[in-house]
Amino acid sequence: MSEAVASAPAPSSTAAAPRFTYGIAVVCGMAAFMEVLDTAIANVSLVHIAGSLSASPEEATWVLTSYLVANAIVLPMTGWLSDTIGRKRYYLGCMAAFTLASLLCGLAPSLPVLVVLRIIQGLAGAGLQPVSQAILADSFPPEKRGMAMAVYGMAVISGPALGPTVGGWITDQFSWHWIFLINVPVGLALMSAAAALIRDPPEQREATRKRRAGGVHVDYMGFALIAVSMGSLQLILDLGQKHDWFDSDFILSCTLVCFASLAMLIYRELTHDQPIINLRLLGNRNFAVANLLAAGMSIPLLGLSVLLPQMMQTLLGYSALDAGVVVSPGALVTIVMMPFVGKLAGRMDPRVLASGGYTFIAGAMLLLTFISLDVSHGDLVILRILQMFGMAFVFIPLNALAYTGIPPGQTSSATAIINLMRNLGGSIGVSLVTFSLARATQVHHTQLVDRVNPLDPAYQATMQQMSGAMGGDPAAHAAIAGMIQRQAGMLGYIDVFYLLASITAVMALSVWIARRPENPGAVPMDAH
Repeated sequence: MSEAVASAPAPSSTAAAPRFTYGIAVVCGMAAFMEVLDTAIANVSLVHIAGSLSASPEEATWVLTSYLVANAIVLPMTGWLSDTIGRKRYYLGCMAAFTLASLLCGLAPSLPVLVVLRIIQGLAGAGLQPVSQAILADSFPPEKRGMAMAVYGMAVISGPALGPTVGGWITDQFSWHWIFLINVPVGLALMSAAAALIRDPPEQREATRKRRAGGVHVDYMGFALIAVSMGSLQLILDLGQKHDWFDSDFILSCTLVCFASLAMLIYRELTHDQPIINLRLLGNRNFAVANLLAAGMSIPLLGLSVLLPQMMQTLLGYSALDAGVVVSPGALVTIVMMPFVGKLAGRMDPRVLASGGYTFIAGAMLLLTFISLDVSHGDLVILRILQMFGMAFVFIPLNALAYTGIPPGQTSSATAIINLMRNLGGSIGVSLVTFSLARATQVHHTQLVDRVNPLDPAYQATMQQMSGAMGGDPAAHAAIAGMIQRQAGMLGYIDVFYLLASITAVMALSVWIARRPENPGAVPMDAH
């Protein structure tokens, strides 16, 4: 552990002046929130987008897929781009491109144009998360970096939870165009504030100067392999369920391309003199474990953000806005708890906090397995609050573990990798819950139908009663079929809740593979 402490930078001489520190925190937190929110806000508006642009609902899903694929391609490159272009210059460029793309998305006259603009928006937005994290870390002194991660965590954790609610409300009150146009005034304000407050530290400027002095050597093969591997992986995760996974030639082809390009990418990045992604950082045990845990954190976070609103709308009869009202209080609890956990992280073993947080989340998801079709609105709100309460204790300690022992010049690369893993974990979570739900519902439906016996006296009595009330056997048969479908659906959701609870419990144990930082408060996050 002495080596890890020795590698941590001294108290940053590049930290922002105290009067500007929290202004920078607000700017970076809002920028990250704007980008994270945009990954989820369009989900509830796809039907409106499809109708407005004369497209089918399936075609409209490319509004989401295009953004996610573009985001996944650029995200691992952000460390290299930040060091080559200059961190502040790259950050402002991403903000400008994201804001302009948002404006054009809101004005898009057709679906193909909107998809192209969403690709541009995803390429630009990919830099906002990791660079915001790096700037926050560099702006706070070591003893307050837990609070810096708290600000960033508020954005990353609450964005997916609030996205469907915000998107549903904007679409209902105005139109789908405003889910994009709302970014324009926010983006312009953030650009102005960032230009005034943020400065590249001397070490960052020196690193950029050195890279340019000898000429910028662009690894075009590395860029191509990243684009192909990350793009194909995101397509598999996003479209697999729709195309019935490996029964589809398209998904099978994407899988073969993904594995081949990933293998080539790993070999090239490990042997190249100036790798775009510094995979050697994964040789640090804490960093490798933290990446696994970050992906594991995103599986229940994004999975449940999709699963719970879907369950409430399809089985319980909630509107999109009502479902959002259930989900949103959990995000608010996370926002309230983050500063408290930020202070606590500097005083306690982060493994204790992270393991406790995962355990709490697993327990909250086990409670979800006891719900039925008669569950009340209040019970769902409480269960969601319990899940997000535990999430607040996971994010900050993971960052404390991740950057223990990372060399001072490698934090930009480390930030890009861990943000990539978190995003991939979210995509895996969404794919996992949709796949598992479909299969579990089919199994339970078959089992329930097998138990419906026309010769059963209880069935005959029920049919007779329902036929009299509904005006005939056809209506009664349809009602019973609907009851079976809803019960099978609820049992399917319960199976998925068990699965997510099991995954989270494994994460709670995996935390202890990491070494304990000797000084948890001084998270080595010198972002240059």
